[in-house]
Amino acid sequence: MAPSFPESLISSLSNTVGTENTLTDPYDLDRYSGDALSPSRAFSAENSFERLADVVVRPASTTEVSTVLKLANEFQTPVIPYGGGTGVMGGTVPTAGGIILDLQRMNKIISINPTDMTAEVEAGVVLEDFENILFDLGLMPGHDPYSVPIATVAGTISTNGVGYRAGAHGTMGDQVVALEAVLPSGQIMKTRAVPNQSSGPSLKHLFIGSEGVFGIITKACVRVFRLPESQVFQSVAFDTFQQGFNAATEIFALGVRPTLVDLTEEDSGIIFHMLFEGFQEGVAANEKRALRVCSQLGGRMLGPGPTTTYWETRRQSAESYKVSALGKPRSVRWSRWRSRRGFDYLHLGLPISQVLEYRRRCDNMMAKAGLRVTEYAIWSRPELFSMLIVPKSGTAANSRKRLEETVQQMLELAQDMGGVMEYCHGVGVKLNHLLAREMGVGQEVVQAIKQALDPNNIMNPGKLGL
Repeated sequence: MAPSFPESLISSLSNTVGTENTLTDPYDLDRYSGDALSPSRAFSAENSFERLADVVVRPASTTEVSTVLKLANEFQTPVIPYGGGTGVMGGTVPTAGGIILDLQRMNKIISINPTDMTAEVEAGVVLEDFENILFDLGLMPGHDPYSVPIATVAGTISTNGVGYRAGAHGTMGDQVVALEAVLPSGQIMKTRAVPNQSSGPSLKHLFIGSEGVFGIITKACVRVFRLPESQVFQSVAFDTFQQGFNAATEIFALGVRPTLVDLTEEDSGIIFHMLFEGFQEGVAANEKRALRVCSQLGGRMLGPGPTTTYWETRRQSAESYKVSALGKPRSVRWSRWRSRRGFDYLHLGLPISQVLEYRRRCDNMMAKAGLRVTEYAIWSRPELFSMLIVPKSGTAANSRKRLEETVQQMLELAQDMGGVMEYCHGVGVKLNHLLAREMGVGQEVVQAIKQALDPNNIMNPGKLGL
């Protein structure tokens, strides 16, 4: 605990949530002060890791969250919301110390309404637990990321995550019907659980993708879906990425929406993974038309095998992280990457018409910098483009420097071509320095909202360019 942190605040927090849920041990402060981002992947934001949190608080109710925020305002102390700790951009890094607000005790599934096709859940519900309850009722969530075993509902809302079923169901933000949130003042705001409104702006969207800078999500009403009557996997090989991309573009232009859309190019080849789900007749029709498009554009049918295996193993990395690193001290989490020369994984949103040109220009940049791509991918929609980049050679220090400089250029290029620098993981500390460049005058709007709601800047400072 930092010497300047007031003992009276510690005492008040303990009175609010209980001594056992007010953590000040250095071991706890270390393991909570960050997420899955390591300094080696943070690049210019590496110095953000110098501060630890001063205290970890584990509330069990919206009322307790409200009291904590009132205290934080009184003492002008930062508050950093913490879900599953699975983020990869440093969204939970306490850049100015303060209070880590761990929401994992708020893990109740309040209600499931099969008529409205919605469920109301608390912020800290782990996606896997939610999924298992729904499965028993013949239902499923629409959001299905690789991090299902460990991520929480509010955490995925705060970064507007994209999962394996996003081709049909959209982002996590698309699943949100209504929210309860505690504002920095401690006031509790609730939006109404209706599919659409025309009576003023939709306030739930203020918190979707906002990384906790405007307040704390405490409950969410989210969409649920019936388990599919039919489920069909298909895999198609292409000789070039352009062929597969053209197929994905045509499929979407026709209005065909596979549940899973993943066009991946690796050293082993190019495969378009698709999953079709729903009622039998619809699945059969969509599968037939999608495969026809692929065949017309040079695709070779591989059958369900590769995609079935891909689907069954899609959560392995999260399961591995859960066992080896989740909840461990930062040194343990960071050690997983120390032996590498460096790598980065870019997730860029671009106009469909710009994706292939963007790839061409990035390939030229990387060739000059001595970098290579081990994976290109289209994920859920043709305009969402990913690359896994590694140095070809060089010392750790030199390769990381080249990687950092080139990644910066590639992110700026995406912005200059009308795109965005990240489509599913948020900004955190890693991309914080580039957000104003992307948003332009919009960043002034964000700053104005921040000032109005949070004049003392207590909510997750150092994120969203704030």
